[in-house]
Amino acid sequence: MERPSLEFNLPDTPEEGKLYVVDSLNNLNKLNVCPAESQLSLDEEENTGGTGESMAESNARNQFLFFITFILTLTISLALVSFVIFLIFQTRNELDQISSRLLSEKKNIEELKKLNNIILKHLNQSRIKE
Repeated sequence: MERPSLEFNLPDTPEEGKLYVVDSLNNLNKLNVCPAESQLSLDEEENTGGTGESMAESNARNQFLFFITFILTLTISLALVSFVIFLIFQTRNELDQISSRLLSEKKNIEELKKLNNIILKHLNQSRIKE
């Protein structure tokens, strides 16, 4: 099957008309070369009017989604860092409380040792007297 030549002489057609004809010929050529993909691309061009507005809208939408994702990521990161700082302070406070309890218990143990020594001395002296 022979393919027809796509070269045409369009002498009396204005510039916009020539562009439209060339665009139509390109679409026909796409249909002949790859019919499955061409229908999708033709549908996209018909939906946007072939002006490229969907690309601008798509880029703007992508930038907006990126910006929202970026802000959301920053917010979550800030929340996590704040939580970690809170945990650090909380842990430090608890460690301070535990160390103060240990010091007081150490003092109590030392006092009990002194009392034990005093009691032992007293018992030793009472045995000696007997």
